[in-house]
Amino acid sequence: MENGAEDTKDPSGFLTNIIGKNVLVKLNSGVIYKGRLQSVDGYMNIALDECNEWSEGQQVRKYGEAFVRGNNVQYISADT
Repeated sequence: MENGAEDTKDPSGFLTNIIGKNVLVKLNSGVIYKGRLQSVDGYMNIALDECNEWSEGQQVRKYGEAFVRGNNVQYISADT
């Protein structure tokens, strides 16, 4: 393959590797959830533990556990 295509990563592999780690989930609305990824499915439905909600750079709420429906997710990032 050309142009570095062999270096592309499988998204499902990435998600599997970050289960149990801290992640940042940005929603289509711009709201951000930060927490520990407990599970994710093929529809991008996400379960988070120790979750905090952020909006406009300010922490808004703390949740013990949160479930985010996949069609609301813009992206998931490993929180470093």
